[in-house]
Amino acid sequence: MSRTDTVVAGASTFAGPDLDPFITHASTRGWLTDPGLPADSGLFAFAEPARQGVPHTVAASTRGPADRLPAGLRDQLVIGRLLGPAGLETESVLLDGTTGEVSTAYFFHDRPELMDRRPLAPSLPTLVRFAAATDELAGLRGQFAAYAGRYGTKAVAEASRQLLAVFEEGADGQPAPFWRMAALIRPLALVAGPGTASGLALDLPVRLLDDEFGRGGVVRFEEVDFPATLTHEPTRRFLCGTGLPEDGFLFALDTDLPLRTLTEYHADDCRSALPDGRLPARAEHLIRLGHLVDDHSLVVDGTTGAVLSWNEPDAVLHPLNTDISTLAFTLWLLHRERSLDEESGHALTTEAYDQLALTMIQVLSSIDPTGTTTDADWHYWTELFQDEAGGVL
Repeated sequence: MSRTDTVVAGASTFAGPDLDPFITHASTRGWLTDPGLPADSGLFAFAEPARQGVPHTVAASTRGPADRLPAGLRDQLVIGRLLGPAGLETESVLLDGTTGEVSTAYFFHDRPELMDRRPLAPSLPTLVRFAAATDELAGLRGQFAAYAGRYGTKAVAEASRQLLAVFEEGADGQPAPFWRMAALIRPLALVAGPGTASGLALDLPVRLLDDEFGRGGVVRFEEVDFPATLTHEPTRRFLCGTGLPEDGFLFALDTDLPLRTLTEYHADDCRSALPDGRLPARAEHLIRLGHLVDDHSLVVDGTTGAVLSWNEPDAVLHPLNTDISTLAFTLWLLHRERSLDEESGHALTTEAYDQLALTMIQVLSSIDPTGTTTDADWHYWTELFQDEAGGVL
């Protein structure tokens, strides 16, 4: 038996009398008093309910008319929430005090009749075990310690199978969609290691993009394609040696002409000419690689190698990726997710799109925190992942 079956590090516990009359399920009462809920989970925040001393029902936590709540939700206990990027509203974690089952739900305070539960785990011990396994994968420790220093598609596949086996064993072969997504998506972070040879943030496997997009779908540039202001050598080497997908679904390269600076692009054929002074500072050092959806140019800083998105209608420049290697990882991540979704019969996107978006954002931020940190006011990929109506994922 693994230690995550019985031990909760840094746990938050409840006093037994505080659980009355909410929780009658004996083993759940025992778990909440000792060992308790993990205070340092990378997936959930459980500390607040424990600090309050007593659990609260959904009915007591709803600011709107509780009598409009579905009957099956009113007495569910709010024990935490899913963690997500700053500004992203996430689901609350609910506990059934009678059965011990755990679920999630969004709070619609103005329309409580629209609230509904989604299954998460059959019990608190299972929830804690699943969360601990996911955290161990993220930290390459515990049962996933053997993956430290291992990167590539083989490591991804093995870690995915191992994590899924943990979830299936704990849920009679039928883990909730949240965990199936975790097993398929979170190991994708293992595909590339920290940059050493490349001089960039990541060292991508040699044939990663060719295998994913097809060799004919990856464009490699020549030195004559670069403007003089693209002086960042690791970026030049990457574009020549590794290249970028010509059409990454959300991104298309400029391949008709040699790469141009933003100054040249707007002077030549920008669809909406900008008045003087509306181009960003150092526009002659920002090289346009192609376009993203929604009238955004994808540009690389020729001096530093930083990758940015240029909102043409609003004339606003935002950080996008740390460099060209993490941009390539992002495009690969998006394409791999779509392939996995197709292989699953589109189960990833139809069962819980918001949970998929959250998982994708967390995987991207673990590899490339640029633009996904709590102090970021806006980030192209984060916004795009959440666009369920646009069908991005």
